Amino acid sequence: MRSILYLIAVILVIGWILGFFVYPVGGGLIHVLLVIAIIALLLGVIRRA
Repeated sequence: MRSILYLIAVILVIGWILGFFVYPVGGGLIHVLLVIAIIALLLGVIRRA
């Protein structure tokens, strides 16, 4: 389960980076992706500890 969270987080961060630099019109959705990715990473770290 931990690897799935990391995979989702990495995909969301890559999507955020691409959306931020390639499609700057997206606005709020791009930042929502970043927040979801950070939450997924934090959940993985908390569950591992």
